Amino acid sequence: MQIAFLTPEYPHAQTGTAGGIGTSIKNLAESLIALGHSVRILVYGQKVDAVFEVDGIVIQQIKNVKIKGLSWYLTRKKLQRIIDGLYDDQLLDVVETPDWTGITSFIQPKKCPVVVKLNGSDTYFCHLDGRPVKWWNRFHEKRALQKSDGHISVSKFTAEVTNQLFGLSVSFTIIPNGINPKKFQSDTEVRKIPNTILYFGTLIRKKGMLELPLIFNQVVAKNPNARLVLVGRDASDIATGSSSTWRLMQNLFSSEALKHVRYLGGVPYEEIRTHIAQASVCVFPTFAEAFPVSWLEAMAMEKAIVASNIGWAPEVLSSGNEGFLVAPKSHEAYANAILELLENDILNTTFGQNAAHKVRQVFANALIAEQSLSFYQTLIDKKK
Repeated sequence: MQIAFLTPEYPHAQTGTAGGIGTSIKNLAESLIALGHSVRILVYGQKVDAVFEVDGIVIQQIKNVKIKGLSWYLTRKKLQRIIDGLYDDQLLDVVETPDWTGITSFIQPKKCPVVVKLNGSDTYFCHLDGRPVKWWNRFHEKRALQKSDGHISVSKFTAEVTNQLFGLSVSFTIIPNGINPKKFQSDTEVRKIPNTILYFGTLIRKKGMLELPLIFNQVVAKNPNARLVLVGRDASDIATGSSSTWRLMQNLFSSEALKHVRYLGGVPYEEIRTHIAQASVCVFPTFAEAFPVSWLEAMAMEKAIVASNIGWAPEVLSSGNEGFLVAPKSHEAYANAILELLENDILNTTFGQNAAHKVRQVFANALIAEQSLSFYQTLIDKKK
């Protein structure tokens, strides 16, 4: 099968920075290639039009059309021509694209089926953040869902909320994000550092970063040896207008707790494994996710985690079996869950082992790729 992913981001030096969408696409693409299928990444919003290949994956950079007032429409028509051309040349069987900003709202290929996957639209994340969404984004995201040939969601929660927000009754096939467990195995060569708490991801309000200092204050008050390591790029804060969430966080730590915090900023993706391996506990007090890959990476490396208990979370892990799920604003309860895992080595190890087992059995990329292929085939058969 020949699969294309239409995306605004992909993790490669030539295509720019990428977040969770790009990472999840790369994970799936690698597994599809390993299973003998071909993959093309169509990355729009690029500075140039170019095509190159990396590890068997064809990456096609697409430059947006720049005409004031018409850019959005003409860019979509350019993407449609590219998809139609690839299909006519028998280089393409199906296209998958994320729901973010509804890029396929005015893309209607002649024959090639288009799948929209819910990784969390702007409408969805604005709802979880409690802030207004731009009507333009909401319009395109809804229209893209209505016009697509097939629908996937990475979690049941995201599918249900999306239908509610758009007033739709779309039938979504649930296929979660996955990772390659071999890339995130427990690293016996890296020593776990006792009492080390790790957060990795963007420093931004919606990830619970203004709750984490208040949680950590209580951890340090009861365990003076605790250390918090933060890995990820800083971001501006939409609520206050501050250019730095890290600056806002520093003001929330107690003077004593701040001495125990180490912020490393963004690091190369390859280094994340080392920081995970060194951690005793990984924490994710987030308010807004669809199906976080970072949780899976920590779980695969046998790390017990304390994460948010909101919506999607029980679909990733079972609280009390692979980690703890706690409301991010329940600072004392969240701190106590961390403390229990720092102090109880047997529980910490058990949770980590259970978590890694679950990733191998449920969220391994090869399994996710097989589910995706089965879904794609049903759409291809319908189009014939």
